[in-house]
Amino acid sequence: MNTRKGARVASLCAAGVLAFGALAACGSSGNNSASSGSTGSSNGGGGSSKADVGVILPDATTSPRWESQDRPNLQKAFDAAGLKSDIQNAQGDTAKFGQLCDSMINEGVAVLMITNLDSDSGAACLKKAADAGVQTIDYDRLTLGGGASYYVSFDNVKVGQLMGQGLVDALKKEGKNSGNVVEVDGASTDNNAALFKQGYDSVLKANPQYKIVGDQSGNWDATKAGQVFDQMYTQNKGNIDGAIVANDTMSGGVIARLKADGVAGKIPTTGQDASVEGLQNILRGYQAGTVYKNTTLEADAASKLAIDLIKGDKSAAAALATGTVQDTKLNKAVPSVLATPVWITADTVKQVVSDGQADASQICTGDVAKLCKKYGVQ
Repeated sequence: MNTRKGARVASLCAAGVLAFGALAACGSSGNNSASSGSTGSSNGGGGSSKADVGVILPDATTSPRWESQDRPNLQKAFDAAGLKSDIQNAQGDTAKFGQLCDSMINEGVAVLMITNLDSDSGAACLKKAADAGVQTIDYDRLTLGGGASYYVSFDNVKVGQLMGQGLVDALKKEGKNSGNVVEVDGASTDNNAALFKQGYDSVLKANPQYKIVGDQSGNWDATKAGQVFDQMYTQNKGNIDGAIVANDTMSGGVIARLKADGVAGKIPTTGQDASVEGLQNILRGYQAGTVYKNTTLEADAASKLAIDLIKGDKSAAAALATGTVQDTKLNKAVPSVLATPVWITADTVKQVVSDGQADASQICTGDVAKLCKKYGVQ
């Protein structure tokens, strides 16, 4: 533990202020949050520019959430806790990811939080941090073989179950009590993708009247997802009733292909991340729903853990991380904070907006404006 930083953080907040729900009681003197899409640092608090917490986000393309939700939510939580933070984005580049990791360790951060691009490069970073005595948090995505101190995410098997059940419910609502389903999975390098698949496969196994007739990875890419869906659509001669698609970005790619074939809205898809595009497609009736993960919950938990680790308060960290997720490569249970995801349909899009995780002015444009009025999205 960095005792100098521990003393400084302890002096920032009186005893009891660090409770999970009271982060805002330790306000910062400033908020220099980087704008969406920025790869620059975001340093909260006053005084020395040296960061207490370093954060490496993965990219800005596989999902808009990293810059539109995670960056500002993490910044707000760290600022409220009086922590100086350095939040950077690797922009999908493993070499840049490694450079950011080295820089933050050399900078002297007390806690390093990462969302890996793949487990190999992520594990290399976490090992360097451990060797330097830096505590680590896997954020949203577990790094297999990485040995992170803690893991903060959502229950990702549950995420997959919500997608699977959401599609089954949508098909039944349309009177399709049986049919053919295809799966467009996330990247094979992402442990979360395997957990999502575990979840939705369990639902389909419990509903064998819906037959899986195709299963390919869309690699978190809209174009790739559209291409693999097209392949499966052709292979099945168009005899597909629904598609489990692992996030909104890929679902957008699939829906574009369905539009080209003139069947958008007739073959429901799923997604996750509650992106603007995803919410618009739900309101239009193209997408059955999305899994909403309120990243404020992740950010608050990550900030609280960072404070506990900097203070050296292992009992407080253990009290927060009441769950575990298995690192199958190390055969080790990683202490985890797992928030609960929510399935969003047209009737509940307004929840994402009211939570402040989406902007109605961005969603309710063009043809969607009337739909927003219909479903009470403001």
